[in-house]
Amino acid sequence: MAVAAGVCGALLIPLTSCGAPQGGTSHRDTGHGKARATAPERLPGVGDRLRSKIPKTSRQVVAVYGAGKDSPDATVVLYTKDGAGWETSGRWAAHNGKKGWTTDHRENDKRSPVGVFTLSDAGGVLPDPGALLPYAESASFQAPHYWSKSHWHDFDYVIAIDYNRLKGTPPNEPTRPRGRTKGGSIWLHMDHGSGTSACVSVPKSAMRVLLRTLDPRRHPVVVMGDRATLKV
Repeated sequence: MAVAAGVCGALLIPLTSCGAPQGGTSHRDTGHGKARATAPERLPGVGDRLRSKIPKTSRQVVAVYGAGKDSPDATVVLYTKDGAGWETSGRWAAHNGKKGWTTDHRENDKRSPVGVFTLSDAGGVLPDPGALLPYAESASFQAPHYWSKSHWHDFDYVIAIDYNRLKGTPPNEPTRPRGRTKGGSIWLHMDHGSGTSACVSVPKSAMRVLLRTLDPRRHPVVVMGDRATLKV
């Protein structure tokens, strides 16, 4: 299995990986959201352009609402659809790329890619917490210890975002089907309190909920971007 040095938008360049030390203010875990009394039929804050890219079979959506095009701050909401509407199953403070968002992601641009992506594979340093997605436990996910100690646990749990990667392989598999310049290894992973190189980071409690909830039989996807772009 490939080592973690090339993860999170910086293939084989560990200093710019998602867990690389950066400044910023920590965000508190906001916990689980309560299901709406009347679940909306449309995903809140997501316009027709991206909504049309969500597979009709998808019954689970992780929505990442970026605070602004150039902001590293975000909110992650887990939606599930059991009937006609989307119910909120969890809501957490989060971070995205430290320079914000882009519709044309490039390696090392420090921006997270806007779009709709499937969620197929998971893994991490820690043992499987009960994940429904295929889970690869390996020490190779370990963040380098020359990073600040606060970043050592970034990859204890990860969920691969299927951007420029081979689905059905461990998250740290290095193949980039669209080429290295388009970046790769974009993950959901544990938060270290500031922006990432391209990944989306959430509290450990959120990662455990997501791992135990996202079900391949429900065809989970992530819809991600800054709020203004998501609304288009």
